[in-house]
Amino acid sequence: MADFLGLMKQAQAMQGRMQEMQAELETLEVEGESGAGLVKLTLTVKGTMRHIAVDPSLLKAEEKEMLEDLIVTAHEDARRKANRIMEEKMKTATAGLPLPPGFKLPF
Repeated sequence: MADFLGLMKQAQAMQGRMQEMQAELETLEVEGESGAGLVKLTLTVKGTMRHIAVDPSLLKAEEKEMLEDLIVTAHEDARRKANRIMEEKMKTATAGLPLPPGFKLPF
């Protein structure tokens, strides 16, 4: 019974850490870029786009497809960085709680 009570206390502590982490992830930002910096964009770790910067040299009709590809690539770069940060934060939030390998909590 003591193990169960200890587990419940750990779960409650983890819930508090998760709430704090969720609030932090709303404000924490990552930058993705592509085309050697021709396109840069900023996302929150939760995925909200905050800013995009496009080099003026790409603002030509004949560069349309390249610009679209660079935006997608910059977004993918930022999402990869955001996912790494989320994984690190999750490890911190669940520290000490015995979760099965590969178990992911929903966000």
